[in-house]
Amino acid sequence: MKQKRYNQEFKQTIVELYRSGTSVSDLSHEYGVSEVTIYKWIKAHSPIENGGGLTPAEIAEIQKENLRLQQEVEILKKAMTIFAKK
Repeated sequence: MKQKRYNQEFKQTIVELYRSGTSVSDLSHEYGVSEVTIYKWIKAHSPIENGGGLTPAEIAEIQKENLRLQQEVEILKKAMTIFAKK
């Protein structure tokens, strides 16, 4: 069975509907998404304690960006040493 892919906007809409009072069961039946998946989305889009109001998804995105920036800095350092020798 091929797994469905949902975009971030759809996931956020489902979470907002849940927060506005729609039950997970109702959302599951109406949108054809499993309850387990909806609960995962709710968890991923809910702020964590002592996280400064950030969600796990936001923290993962920040970590990904941080790694990219660290790699970029390393590349720039290597370039600086090459150009400094000339």
